[in-house]
Amino acid sequence: MQNSQSVATSLPPADTDGIDGLIQNYAPLSGIYDEMLDAHGAVRPHWQAFLASLAAMGPDEVGRRFGAADRNLRDSGVFYRVYDDPAGAERVWPLSHIPLLLGEQEWHALERGLVQRAALIESLLSDAYGPSHLVHDGVVPAAVIAGSPEFLHPMVGVTPVSGSHLHLYAVDIGRGPDGRWWVLNDRTQAPSGAGYALENRLAMSRALPDIYRGLRVERLAGFFQAFRGALASHSRSSEARICVLSPGQMNETYFEHAYLARYLGFLLVEGEDLTVRGDEVFVRTVAGLKPAEVIWRRLDADFSDPLELNAQSRLGVPGLVAALRSGSVLLANALGAGLAESRSLMSFMPAISQRLLGKNLDLPNIATWWCGQKRERDYVLANLDNLAIAPAFARALPGILGQGARLVSDLTAPERKTLLEAIAKRGIDFVAQEAVKLSTLPVWVNGQLEPRPFLLRLFVARTETGWQVMPGGFCRVSDSTNTSAVSMQTGGKSADVWVLSDKPVPETTLLPSPEGVQIRRQPGALPSRTADNLFWLGRYVERAEAVLRLLRALLARMTESTGSGADVIKRLVDLLIDWDSMSAETATQSPALIAGVCLHKAEGTGSLPMLLRAARGAASVIRDRFSPEAWRSLNNLVALLDNPALAEASGAEAFERINQALQIIAAFAGLAQENMNRLNGWRFLDIGRRMERAIATCRFVRQFAAPDAPVEALDTLLELGDSQITYRLRYVMVAARAPVIDLLMLDTNNPRSAAFQVANIEKHLARLPHVAHDGLPTAAERVIVRLAADLTVTEAEKVSIKQVYDIEQALLRVSSEISLNYFTHRERPVAPNESMA
Repeated sequence: MQNSQSVATSLPPADTDGIDGLIQNYAPLSGIYDEMLDAHGAVRPHWQAFLASLAAMGPDEVGRRFGAADRNLRDSGVFYRVYDDPAGAERVWPLSHIPLLLGEQEWHALERGLVQRAALIESLLSDAYGPSHLVHDGVVPAAVIAGSPEFLHPMVGVTPVSGSHLHLYAVDIGRGPDGRWWVLNDRTQAPSGAGYALENRLAMSRALPDIYRGLRVERLAGFFQAFRGALASHSRSSEARICVLSPGQMNETYFEHAYLARYLGFLLVEGEDLTVRGDEVFVRTVAGLKPAEVIWRRLDADFSDPLELNAQSRLGVPGLVAALRSGSVLLANALGAGLAESRSLMSFMPAISQRLLGKNLDLPNIATWWCGQKRERDYVLANLDNLAIAPAFARALPGILGQGARLVSDLTAPERKTLLEAIAKRGIDFVAQEAVKLSTLPVWVNGQLEPRPFLLRLFVARTETGWQVMPGGFCRVSDSTNTSAVSMQTGGKSADVWVLSDKPVPETTLLPSPEGVQIRRQPGALPSRTADNLFWLGRYVERAEAVLRLLRALLARMTESTGSGADVIKRLVDLLIDWDSMSAETATQSPALIAGVCLHKAEGTGSLPMLLRAARGAASVIRDRFSPEAWRSLNNLVALLDNPALAEASGAEAFERINQALQIIAAFAGLAQENMNRLNGWRFLDIGRRMERAIATCRFVRQFAAPDAPVEALDTLLELGDSQITYRLRYVMVAARAPVIDLLMLDTNNPRSAAFQVANIEKHLARLPHVAHDGLPTAAERVIVRLAADLTVTEAEKVSIKQVYDIEQALLRVSSEISLNYFTHRERPVAPNESMA
């Protein structure tokens, strides 16, 4: 499959002098195939126009263009996670700026091999979960199928509603020293990388638009368009939304899940967003349960249904397998498709191809020996130093091997001994593979080109017209010259893949032109989980503000130790302990130690660090609904307080830090208030804020306006309610119980009062979608309307602590009813005509 043909372009003729200057220090690795230079050191024909264009720019302009590509990715928020990072930090997407170029003739050969292999694996999966002819006829040992943890017994006999197990198939390939491509891994579980390939393309086409157009690079949009159309064709209702089922924000490729959902117009969901009712799958939205007929699965199959698969999973959808059996939902890829990722199957692929297709593989995999057979095991043990060893199935072998292959020659003596013992004990768990020496492509390092090894992942989609291959791919490039290991998790980069055409390329795109964008003011369905996170984000931030105000009031009064001052201190301490914001032991310490512990140590669930981590966690999964400034302010707040090293601060420093935190919270609230559209998402955020503020105000009043509280406690109450100035302007007198209660509980003109919060919650609830079919007010609406009326007619002089407690309990009931109606969705019949909002 070598490519030596020239490629027609619309670029000027290649300047050989410029090319020579660009590659003069480029030194291909000995015995390794290089994509840019042939064995004689000459530039391959399909690279000449690209290199000439780079040379004509000069290193400064090239560096500027590549820097623009990096900024584009950073500004777009493209990131990935490193699993071994204890903090689970987000990493900016690492782009290798030189694309891999593939000529048209070579690409067509790859396409044929990919389509054949996709069809073969589809047939393999249909047989494994159906008649099992391959096992019965002795083509494949039973242990290779049934022994794989990815072979899901509950799926045996279940035919996917589409008739296909695979809808998106990916394959990792590498080019050997002889120039031939070999399959290294099949990806059938939940293939990743297509979205990152698309982002790479957007970044590079904007950085090098003239070269991109001149080389006639095949577009990617047609592939995604066909894939989207194929999934949409299985929707029974034109109003139904296709869902992308993600394991969540901590997944390595979560950005890709969110990006592809936006790009394709799908709804991004997690397991808790879906529910099975009567063997049908529904999406929990704030407008009620809406049918989900097509789901693109991006989490491992074993975690998809805790009822029939992994009972410990918190990521899946209980009852999903039953829904699949009923044929009510299409899942792409089908549960159990991950079976084809087992390396043990690779040793049988030539025989499987002959049995199922009647022909040899056009795109073969590297030589593989499964150690579950004596002859193959003996060969492996006799040639161990020349082979790589890997788990036979998709999962790692703890204490022996990770998920990837390792060269036996690289093992230490103890590791080798452990490996030999393990093979002797359970050879079925291991495969040996031919040691791979990957080809290299050029990368841009400090203004010049250097060779680096790479892996290429290509994608095949089942469409309405058959299998279609993405004309490009996801290329992972090593940061070192080690030709046997490439991983994004260990510092590698990613390059765009340009498939060059000899003919003009249609400018297909799924991104609308500026004049083709349709005006709309609704962002679509609001998943319940999103609304839930917005609601609790508002509550967490508001609770943090209340704790900060309590702590500031406590520190200000700590110098008093007798009389009414001591009583107020005790009331402040008791409330902090009740909220789990401070331990009883901490309360006995000095003011400086109290401040340090309460501000910077996560002692309890109500401590400031814990509240702010919870707030950031809730916000992190809904970042697209916030301005960057609001997200940064929340991170700044966490950084200010989530620092145990500051626990020894003095009293003055603690006061300053509390005031800084309150200012950041005020800024965050202002940004959310001013920058968020007044749609349902904002309403849930504001309901959460106002719910928590009203509850806190009730608790403040019960604590500091109790009949046995000293007069000084009323001053503390006004301080906690941030209403001192308003009170002084009205009364110009010492605090009195009735006026204070009126201001903080009943006055709808005071934005800190409980009545003000209740009035706003009532307005928000009236604007939210009605989830009941009878048109009657929800339980939450009934409670809040009654509460607003009671607060309107109540006289401050007659307010008792019992009444304040009842108001607090009514608010808590409203919170629970909101959760039942909009977030968890209480059991109720689903109307026949309900459709996705």
